[in-house]
Amino acid sequence: MRLKRIGYIVFIAIIISGFLIFYLFSRSSSIDRKLPEQKISRSAILERENILPLKEHKITIPQGKTIADLLSPFLPYQLISELLATSRPLYNLNRIMAGHSLILKLLESGDFHSLTYEIDKAAYLEIRKDNDGFSASLKTLPLEKRICFLSGEIKGSLIEALNLLGEKDYLALSLAEIFAWEIDFYLDLRIGDSFALIFEKNYRENEFVGYGNILAAQIINQGKKYQAFRFIHPESGRADYFDAQGRSLRKAFLRSPIKYARITSRYSHRRLHPIQKIYRPHYGVDYAAPIGTPVQATADGLVTFAGWNGASGRMIRLRHKNGYETLYLHLRNFAPGIKVGARVKAGDIIGYVGSSGESTGPHLDYRITYHGRYINPLAWRFEPAEPLPAEYLEAFKNEIKFYEFTLNNPLWFARLLIS
Repeated sequence: MRLKRIGYIVFIAIIISGFLIFYLFSRSSSIDRKLPEQKISRSAILERENILPLKEHKITIPQGKTIADLLSPFLPYQLISELLATSRPLYNLNRIMAGHSLILKLLESGDFHSLTYEIDKAAYLEIRKDNDGFSASLKTLPLEKRICFLSGEIKGSLIEALNLLGEKDYLALSLAEIFAWEIDFYLDLRIGDSFALIFEKNYRENEFVGYGNILAAQIINQGKKYQAFRFIHPESGRADYFDAQGRSLRKAFLRSPIKYARITSRYSHRRLHPIQKIYRPHYGVDYAAPIGTPVQATADGLVTFAGWNGASGRMIRLRHKNGYETLYLHLRNFAPGIKVGARVKAGDIIGYVGSSGESTGPHLDYRITYHGRYINPLAWRFEPAEPLPAEYLEAFKNEIKFYEFTLNNPLWFARLLIS
C-alpha cells in the first residue's frame, strides 16, 4: 500500500514536470521567433523613447544666404542636394526667406537626423531620415480661431480705413473682392461711406498669424446698402456669398480688371487720340497703374489670342459664354500658362500692366464686345449668377440671423464685447 502511494506521487510529479518543460520550451521558442522579426536597434529604441542624443543647430536665416550656404558647414553638398530633391514636391527650399528659422538635428556621430524649416507662423516643413532614406512632410501648427467684428467710415480708401483700425491690407482686399461685382472701389467709393464686417482671425500662442474667412459684411456706398453672407453649399461644399434674400453677389463679369486702378479715359465714340492727335472712337476704358500691376480676367473664359497686335501691343482676348469677349491691351507680359486654348476663371491673373504698342505711359486698355459689338464696360448691366436653390434657402436664413442682426445693429455688438 505504501509503495503504491509512493508510485502515485512519482507519477504526479512526472506529469507536472512535463507540463513545466513544455511551457518553458514553448515560451522560449516564441521569444526566439519574435526577435528576428523586430530587429529593434538601440538608437531606434532611444528615439522611440525620445531620449536619442542629438546635436541641435537653430539657424535664423540671414539676408542673401541660400540653403546650401547655411547647411554646408554641417553636411556634404551631395546630402544637401538629396534634401532639396526630397522636399521639392512639397516646398522648394531654394526659396527660404530671411528672418525665418531652420532647425538641423544631427546624431552624436554627425550623421543627419532631421531638418525643420519654418514656412510661416502656421506651417513648417520637416525632412527626416529613416531606414528607407529621406522623407518630407508639411505640418501645420494648431491655431486658435477668433471671430471679430469691425466697423468704420471711409475717409480716403478702403485700405486706409482698415489700416487706421489696426488691420492689414489683405483684409481690405478680401472685402473688396466680395463686392467686386457691385462696387468699383476706386471709382464708386465716396467719403462718408461706411462698412462693417464679421471675420475670422487666426492666432498661435496669442500671436496673430493671418486672417480666416469673412463671414458677413456690409458696405453702404452712396446711400445704398450692400450685404454679403458666406454660405457653404451642402452638396458641392463650395463657399459663396449671397445677400439676405439668397441672391448671389457674383455676376457674369467683375466690375474692374485691376484692383484699385485709376480710370484715365472712358468709353467714347469721339476721343482725341493722345498720339495721333485726331478724333476717333475709344471703345475701351483706360486704367492707369504702375508697370507690372496684375491684370485679372473679369469672367470665366477661354483664351483665343495672346500675343502682339500692332498698336494694341501685347494683348489678350478671352471668349466668354452668352456672346461676350474681353480684350486686355498694352500689357508688359502674360501670366504663366496664358496661351491660346487656356481656360481661366474670373479673378485669375492673366497678365501685367505695361506700355506696349501705341501708348503714352503704363496703363491697361480694357474692352468688351457683345456678339461682336463693342459695349461700354462701365454702363452695361450684366446678368447675375444663379441664386441659392430654394431647398437651401431656409437653412441659409437661419444661419445668417445673428450676422444680419449684428451688421444692422453694430452698437449692440460693441456693447456685448464690452460687457
